[in-house]
Amino acid sequence: MITFHIISLFPESLDSYVNSSILKRAQERGIVAIKYYNPRDFAKSAKGNKDLSYAERRVDDRPYGGGPGMVMEALPVIRAIEKAVGKKIRSAKNRAKIKIIFFSPSGKQFTNVVADSFKKYTDIVLVCGRYEGVDARVKKAFPMTDISIGEYVLTGGELPAMVVIDTITRRIPGVLGDDNSVEERRVAGSDVYTRPPIIEYKGKKLSVPKVLLSGHHKKMDEWKKKAR
Repeated sequence: MITFHIISLFPESLDSYVNSSILKRAQERGIVAIKYYNPRDFAKSAKGNKDLSYAERRVDDRPYGGGPGMVMEALPVIRAIEKAVGKKIRSAKNRAKIKIIFFSPSGKQFTNVVADSFKKYTDIVLVCGRYEGVDARVKKAFPMTDISIGEYVLTGGELPAMVVIDTITRRIPGVLGDDNSVEERRVAGSDVYTRPPIIEYKGKKLSVPKVLLSGHHKKMDEWKKKAR
């Protein structure tokens, strides 16, 4: 089983997606588990008081060197990661089974090949940055892999986390009803059709390509390759 540990200030933003459809069933079957850790829960006052107000649980501050926006503080994030995998990572045997991911536009491009390589881990920690980012000292405390899901900037790391969880999970044998549903394991075109073979819209008849109705599998595969 793979356990995804999500470090996020807004865990509720992921909840509806990861608890629906295929990801929900994967969790119910014990194939994957998803846990949340909010850095606000790991904030501490100067006096060490645990009963902090919302304002005291603030985990962002101005960046050294100036610049716009705020930066997530290092220690609350470090404590959240420690809570997630701290005990396991101290064991050399278990350390090799843990992957910590930080999302960055300049990181390694996330692909199906990368997703396949991540299936070997038992614990995957997803650090979701917000604001202008996370204090870089978090990376000095824990070894991380910078990952990018595209050449653009998002408001936070929650959307990339959902992409990574979805992509990895659906590639684990037994998650999909048919493993051939994983795209590169089958011949698939960019256009797909279903019944009925002819529909009518605004006086126009829209038909399914005849080759897909022929029952000739070789010709259908050739058509799908051309339609990619």
